[in-house]
Amino acid sequence: MSDTKNPVIDPRMVVSSRIRLARNLKKYPFPSRLDGEKAREMKEELHHLLKEYPHETFDFLDMKNINSVQAGAMMEEHLISPEFSRNGEKSALLLGRNKSLSVMINEEDHLRIQAMGSGSCLEELYEKISALDDYIDGKVEYAFSEKYGYLTSCPTNLGTGIRASVMLHLPALTRRGLMDRVIHSVSQVGITVRGLYGEGTQAGASLYQISNSYSLGINEEETVALLNRIVAQICASEQKAREHQFPDLRTQDELFRAYGILKECRMLTSAEFRALYSKVRLAAEEGLLNLNKTDLDRLFIECQPYNLMLTGETESDSERDQRRAALVRERIGKQE
Repeated sequence: MSDTKNPVIDPRMVVSSRIRLARNLKKYPFPSRLDGEKAREMKEELHHLLKEYPHETFDFLDMKNINSVQAGAMMEEHLISPEFSRNGEKSALLLGRNKSLSVMINEEDHLRIQAMGSGSCLEELYEKISALDDYIDGKVEYAFSEKYGYLTSCPTNLGTGIRASVMLHLPALTRRGLMDRVIHSVSQVGITVRGLYGEGTQAGASLYQISNSYSLGINEEETVALLNRIVAQICASEQKAREHQFPDLRTQDELFRAYGILKECRMLTSAEFRALYSKVRLAAEEGLLNLNKTDLDRLFIECQPYNLMLTGETESDSERDQRRAALVRERIGKQE
């Protein structure tokens, strides 16, 4: 994919943006060698440290007290990684009150500092996460090498330790079988395409995470600029793919039928909802339906299995499918 100086990102296709920093504290062994006592000491130290942070109030969630449903729901919101949800005793989450800032303690590294936001907002998130990183760096000593940068458990995070990502909705490229071509193209310039919940997961609802592959030999600002350029180009490719679809009345009919099902359904499986959400979001992106995309994306999270289990009693799959359908009907009805 070619380079452009001032990329224009089509906002319709961008679901969310995220930046995370991998950091380790010099005085502690890396997580794979950290014993329970040292892990508890670290959690307490960071909890007290972030109580004094002036720009955000953090809630402390010790993962040993979090059940599998709560952890699964946080994973579906992208607040924690699948790996972190399984770590248990040694781990804790410091979660900002509006959920835009968080710190995972003892995931793959001691700290995974994370900033998230709706739409295309990498520069804003970088400013926010840099302020938090500078604050922590002023209170503790990071594991750092003059030659390699921040020292991390995985070599791909050496250097700046930054992972910037943008979640894109790419139904036309997916339908036309062009995603493999996109993945191969961007991999040549250090960009990775992952599934809905990151590494090792599949794309659901035509949602893909676009992120940098490495952080050594490139600074944070260059990483953000590179990702923005690639995201702009992928969005442009998605728009070209859509131009082949929308003159076709059958495509529009398919999208409106999906909307009709969501408005009237009485049972809705998770897989069926993902497929219908993608079609209805596409219709909203193209101006065929007057629906708020941010509200649709929030509904997408609330209809995932663990989030539904958070709000309901123990129930069968059938009962959960009924509750999902009722929630969708209610939310879609409010947007009309």
